[in-house]
Amino acid sequence: MLAFPACKINLGLQLTERRPDGFHNLLSVFYPVNWSDVLEIIPGQPGHSSVITDSVQFSTSGLPIPGDPDPGRNLCVRAYTLLRADFDLPPVQMQLHKVVPIGAGLGGGSADAAATINLLNSQFSLGLSVDRRETYARRLGSDCAFFVQNKPQYCVEKGDVFEPIDLDLAGYYIRLVYPNLAISTAEAYAGVTPRKPAVPLRTLIEAPIDQWRDTVHNDFEDSLFPKYPVLDQVKQQLYDDGALYASMSGSGSTIYGIFSSPPDKTDAFSGYTVWESKL
Repeated sequence: MLAFPACKINLGLQLTERRPDGFHNLLSVFYPVNWSDVLEIIPGQPGHSSVITDSVQFSTSGLPIPGDPDPGRNLCVRAYTLLRADFDLPPVQMQLHKVVPIGAGLGGGSADAAATINLLNSQFSLGLSVDRRETYARRLGSDCAFFVQNKPQYCVEKGDVFEPIDLDLAGYYIRLVYPNLAISTAEAYAGVTPRKPAVPLRTLIEAPIDQWRDTVHNDFEDSLFPKYPVLDQVKQQLYDDGALYASMSGSGSTIYGIFSSPPDKTDAFSGYTVWESKL
């Protein structure tokens, strides 16, 4: 079976407090975007060169995946292992083609993990409800549960508890700019100072999108923009190009702009990774 795990952007991100478990509580709107990886899961093939265990064969292509070189630590493999502990899953072969940049604040790895859970649930008729799939996904990472349904959500606590939100950006256009700069989650959180917002994000996001520029803010920008001036430069360029709203996504380095019409072609982002589409 084949899946196309799509990424997300954050429409605002307020870091409200540090939790006793070391994580942070936050307020954010996660909004799906169709920039996607490709994940295939098929029955295991004897003698495959990329065997990790007697149950999983895993290989990747596309963008290189930095960090722990042990493929057994990949979120897709971990998702399979998590389900196999509770279900009699047969051996599988997984091929992941990475397209969404890593360390970009788009949740690409989390989307891959959720897609693995969804694919295994369908392929082997596990009968897992949405709630149970989200529960499994939460054990893999704070963003993972969102991608089980992959629809706009108002996210609270660690970003893994959802409240419905009536928000539809269909008809707008988006341009995402990844300046080939990976920012780890640990680095991003090291520079933040949590605080209770004067106005909760849910209230701010109810205003028309052309008013968000002055009110809807990603708190990670406060520490990361001075450290990496290119991020602020990209954001200002998107506004110069006519964006109604521009922001950093999540804790990574992707800056996006939302436009009322297709943005003009530009050489301003030459050398960067740019993706754009209608929402």
